[in-house]
Amino acid sequence: MKVFQTHPIGIDQGETVLFSDFSNGGDMWTGEGARERRSAVSFSQPFRSVPVVQVNISLWDVDTSAPLRAEVVAEDVTVNGFNAVFRTWSDTRIARIRVKWTAIGEVAHDDDWDIS
Repeated sequence: MKVFQTHPIGIDQGETVLFSDFSNGGDMWTGEGARERRSAVSFSQPFRSVPVVQVNISLWDVDTSAPLRAEVVAEDVTVNGFNAVFRTWSDTRIARIRVKWTAIGEVAHDDDWDIS
């Protein structure tokens, strides 16, 4: 559980296209086996401490002739941003993926003192 002190809490949200491989024959569409795509996401302003980040698929364009296998996660989360990561494997074919994300965490306040 993430416990916040008395500091204000900020919520930042966004959406990003991780890839679109159908038109250019990219490996998410034409390949097999383990495949991964990463996209660096920056927050609109830094958080005071590392926030909690949730990533969800908001658009997927997939081939349904094989089982659908997918994972989407936030990795390497810092106060400034994170990596949105999509993974698939085996014979799953993904044409494109768009994700939405939400970050919740402590933000700086005008009354904060910097004594360092």
